[in-house]
Amino acid sequence: MKILVISFYYSPDLSAGSFRTTALVKALLEGLPEDAHIEVITTLPNRYSSFSNEAAEVEELPQLTIRRIKLPTHNSGMVDQSKAFVTYAYKVLKLIRFGEYHLVYGTSSRLMTATLSAYVARKKRLPLYLDIRDIFVDTIKDVLPRTMVIPAQLFFSLVEQWTISRANKVNLVSRGFEEYFTSRYPKQNYSYYTNGIDDEFIFAANAGTGCPSRPGQPVTVLYAGNIGEGQGLHAILPELAKRLEGQVRFHVIGDGGRKDRLESRLRERGCTNVEIFSPIKRSELLQEYQRADVLFLHLNDYPAFKKVLPSKLFEYAAMGKPIWAGVSGYAAEFVRAEIKNAAVFPPCDVDEAVHVFGSLTLGQVDRTGFREKFARKNVVRKMAMDICSVISDG
Repeated sequence: MKILVISFYYSPDLSAGSFRTTALVKALLEGLPEDAHIEVITTLPNRYSSFSNEAAEVEELPQLTIRRIKLPTHNSGMVDQSKAFVTYAYKVLKLIRFGEYHLVYGTSSRLMTATLSAYVARKKRLPLYLDIRDIFVDTIKDVLPRTMVIPAQLFFSLVEQWTISRANKVNLVSRGFEEYFTSRYPKQNYSYYTNGIDDEFIFAANAGTGCPSRPGQPVTVLYAGNIGEGQGLHAILPELAKRLEGQVRFHVIGDGGRKDRLESRLRERGCTNVEIFSPIKRSELLQEYQRADVLFLHLNDYPAFKKVLPSKLFEYAAMGKPIWAGVSGYAAEFVRAEIKNAAVFPPCDVDEAVHVFGSLTLGQVDRTGFREKFARKNVVRKMAMDICSVISDG
């Protein structure tokens, strides 16, 4: 038995897709028979141009082969990302030409990796399991110029229809996606395995609580992640930081397509309580989580983001620190229902953000139940069994 895994990101890259796929492959290896083999075709670390983590182009491990494709240097713009994906797709098709597999697994946040997986499965006449982590057709209207939205949505709707219809099973990472997909593709077979908490965060949460700010000192608020249009930090942080000057100091760790705009707006507002740092390794990030008083999350005020469930919520919640989240829709419902000591405000609403900040209790909170419920190893173990059932049915 041989499984082909197509994932644009994989360890040691820094992204939700990388962490998710790496954990899933590990779970598959634990459950597959000894004569089974997994081949992962991914990219060399490329999530952020400001962060580099060396990795071998080919790794041969027991029951596992990892092939990492070198991409041209690129930033976070759509043109650069498109060129990078074309390179990836071309080389994937070249690598699989003579390979023999029993199933194709593809994970995708921007649709095209899923489409590539569907093409490979069709070409090889193999069963296909898709893991969908975003609704690309729903989000492009918020990032493209208005004149391009309608033709782009029409085109990618057809691409999405072709892709989803070729899958034997589709996993949706957020229950917020359910209505969108079931209304359009009611005959498809769906599962709902969410993102989860990796062991590193569980161990770190158990190891220590960090040092909360002393009375009279500013509260340290940490944001760690992508700085893009989707996160909308440029639309909330400058005004929020200015309003809370002297009370809060913000630490931002990350990179992305809107980092320059964020820095420009911070300068325009004269903010002195925001520091921006380049992406760091996970081991270092865990230390920053422990040092922080409050963990900050924000999604831009776009209708499409009412359906998503950010993976960052899981690692934030695992740490036991207060969470300050500018989210709406399904994510807001999830936070209120599942996460203690979390304050939710509407995206880009500075007044409400300031108001709910006062409801947070500084210090550690026991979220043992949450960590047990959403431990990544438990989620991916069930997902691995689901994938294997598709091979059996196929």
